Amino acid sequence: MNEPTITHALDRKETTTLNLGPTHPSTHGVFQNVLEMDGERIISGVSTIGYIHRAFEKIAEHRPYYQITPLTDRMNYCSSPINNMGWHMTVEKLLGVQTPKRVDYMRVIVMELARISDHLVCNGILGVDTGAYSGFLYLMEQREHIYEIYEEICGARLTTNIGRIGGFERDFNDIAFAKIKKFIKNYVPVLKEFEVLFTRSRIFMDRTVGVAAVDAQTALDYSWTGPILRACGVDYDVRANEPYSSYEDFDFDVPVGETGDVYDRYMVRNEEMYQSIRIIEQALEKIEKEPKGIFHADVPDIYLPPKEEVYNNMEALIYHFKIVMGEIDSPKTEVYHCVEGGNGELGFYLVNDGGRTPYRLHFRRPSFINYQMYAPMSSGMLLSDAIINLSSLNVIAGELDA
Repeated sequence: MNEPTITHALDRKETTTLNLGPTHPSTHGVFQNVLEMDGERIISGVSTIGYIHRAFEKIAEHRPYYQITPLTDRMNYCSSPINNMGWHMTVEKLLGVQTPKRVDYMRVIVMELARISDHLVCNGILGVDTGAYSGFLYLMEQREHIYEIYEEICGARLTTNIGRIGGFERDFNDIAFAKIKKFIKNYVPVLKEFEVLFTRSRIFMDRTVGVAAVDAQTALDYSWTGPILRACGVDYDVRANEPYSSYEDFDFDVPVGETGDVYDRYMVRNEEMYQSIRIIEQALEKIEKEPKGIFHADVPDIYLPPKEEVYNNMEALIYHFKIVMGEIDSPKTEVYHCVEGGNGELGFYLVNDGGRTPYRLHFRRPSFINYQMYAPMSSGMLLSDAIINLSSLNVIAGELDA
């Protein structure tokens, strides 16, 4: 008769469940990962979103086109002007509006400032998550200067609601141009100091090199875009591959990594900030050659007239009424337009039935697409590495739950 096998309690392998979020500070937003842990190592995980539940798209389907701009602010709020410009260009594509070159260059300046603002937050926070706080302070001071530029242009800072369909609500004044020039002059030395603190730091490299490495094919299979795709070695940037807002007029490089790890993502974003400065410098030169005072397209049936004209001119009052009430003639069609957002391809798919509001509207939010790979990536990682990985993906909660 065989004796029963006795398993000692110490021989049994037990796992624990860890709720990482939805309010944990290391998640950088209101979302959750339910992790199965073997000590400090992650066995598996399930990602959960939906805690914000803003329903951007459904709200937008009940608003006239020009009233949708403030909704786009709330997606990636670290670079909201890019969201604004992307939406304006989508409606312009629907209505066949051609903006003047000066407007295009003004938009490029604002979008590249927003890209810098987005990247410096990501890389600064990445430093905080690895235990280094000083670099974050170096860069956050510069973000404040970008917000001052926004404030001079449109009066807002974080959720900018900047520009209009057809252009801008007002021209850049001399103070705005002076602040832009001062920023691009002062930012490069600060960024170099930031790199001195991190790029060759042994502690930072030990925490990031080889962590969460992704090969190019896997990244493409998961539809990654933006800096994290380029870090994997894929040379794809919407600005270069499908130029918009006259990006074809600019000379800039698209930084590409090799291993797709956290360190490469950091390096790609750093280099992209240098390239953004380079683009802004070119845009400032090009604006000097364009006629002054032009800040919107000549489309009176789409672009809201100035208030003083509305109060004193019957034709302007009629146009104002038609635009506000959504009585604009628009084709029954569907369009898709995308821009290079801070986290990748930010797309707007619009189905129009000729009414005063979109019939259907879908935002392609890069964080939502990029984040789907987080749980599979985390399997086998230490918890501390999973936090660094999440930080390097730059997941913005507003882009997760639209």
